Amino acid sequence: MELDKKLLKKVIELSKRVTEKKGRKIYLMEVCGTHTTAISKSGLRSLISDTIELRSGPGCPVCVTDQSHVDKIIALARQHPVVIATFGDMVRVPGTHSSLERERARGAQVEIFYSPHEAILFAKKNPRKEIVFLGIGFETTAPAIAMSIADAHNQGIKNYSVVALHKSVPPVMRALLDDEDLHVDGFMLPGHVCTITGRKIFDFISSEYSIPAVIAGFETTDILQAIYLLLEQFFSGRVQTINAYTRLVHEEGNGKAKKIINEFFETVDTAWRGFGFIPDSGFCLKPDYAYYNAEKRFSVEVGESSMPEGCSCGDVLRGKMKPFHCPLFGKTCTPANPVGPCMVSSEGACAAYYNYSDW
Repeated sequence: MELDKKLLKKVIELSKRVTEKKGRKIYLMEVCGTHTTAISKSGLRSLISDTIELRSGPGCPVCVTDQSHVDKIIALARQHPVVIATFGDMVRVPGTHSSLERERARGAQVEIFYSPHEAILFAKKNPRKEIVFLGIGFETTAPAIAMSIADAHNQGIKNYSVVALHKSVPPVMRALLDDEDLHVDGFMLPGHVCTITGRKIFDFISSEYSIPAVIAGFETTDILQAIYLLLEQFFSGRVQTINAYTRLVHEEGNGKAKKIINEFFETVDTAWRGFGFIPDSGFCLKPDYAYYNAEKRFSVEVGESSMPEGCSCGDVLRGKMKPFHCPLFGKTCTPANPVGPCMVSSEGACAAYYNYSDW
């Protein structure tokens, strides 16, 4: 990821003027795991650290999956003869007592797929096996899960169901903004989520909370441009939610994607790692599609959930701690031996800091 040196120079020069005006450093949060990885990989964080401190937020869908939900998935793999179909990162996420990786070693059926469509094809070829797909992600991946259910319904595939654990980004942004202990001057918003939701839904950040926000793409130039646009707002005193990813993000978002989400899902209160329950922040299958709801079809017994002692994933996800300030980081917790999900996922802040020596 080659940095645009001219744009970087402009960012550094403007950041110095802003910090002189404010009398302190500027604190920005990137609300996207892909942004965190790109920032760490490019070395951008250290290049602007004299004037700007970048904090990672709850932008990794695997990381924000609550411990109780991870434990429920593991219990499902243990207690029922189903095939757990999942994206790769979820396999290694530690639950309270085990992980899908460990359960697979003990004989549980766990298959990794790159899309729900692949899981549908697998279910069709294996009609005697019950396939349970783990619906993890934000607004970006929810449409693909909905389409897989539509495909199963239209093709008469009866051995396919979904654990719906998708989450919505605007409610967690409100949770961040309502946290009086979090001090952030501006936000970089996730470009891929905004391709579905559109820009307008995030206007409340600037209009209600008077904090600037910029929707950013994923190239380092996109990220630098977003930082520059935030700095311009600080310097001028205006506050807006700006779309800097206009090549893909539109004002109202993707109408077709939002329509299929609304057709199959309804919003519910759900738990986020590090945040607890956030109102109307989860997607649950509507009653009309209850047959494809794995939690309705397979009851499980789950014990009390708890995080490993010393794990700071929750604080990292809330932007209150940098990964390397966790007492386990780089010691007992590494990518080879992860203690928490932030060190597992390819979008996890701890993994990004560790893999690119960004600490």
